[in-house]
Amino acid sequence: MQALIALVAGLVFGVGLLLSGMANPAKVAGFLDLAGPWDPSLALVMGGAIAVALPAFTLAKKRSRAWAGCALTLPTANRIDAPLVLGSLAFGAGWGLAGYCPGPALVSLGMGSAPAGIFVLAMLAGMAVHAWLTRSRA
Repeated sequence: MQALIALVAGLVFGVGLLLSGMANPAKVAGFLDLAGPWDPSLALVMGGAIAVALPAFTLAKKRSRAWAGCALTLPTANRIDAPLVLGSLAFGAGWGLAGYCPGPALVSLGMGSAPAGIFVLAMLAGMAVHAWLTRSRA
């Protein structure tokens, strides 16, 4: 049952990314390019996501189990530190340069986009390097 719920949630998320235009790098670039013909529509997408997520996380904080029955664990870290800031900067720079972030890149990859495939390979390489660096420090 949990796999079915995950599949449906992933499909809804992917369709939402397609409908909102977030899987289109040109649309993302239009949003991030404040000096050019700025496209504010993705701000509405982000605002809508926050409007849905805020009450959902508020309710989730009061629960110990997810609706599917498995244990519900939410992040507890609330400190802003150097790894968080550097990771955020790297994420934003990658999004701005490539026009993709992980979710939309996977959706575009599923649609057969070669640039998305290159992005996903680079993302996986970056994840592997991060895992190697953090493992060697521990």
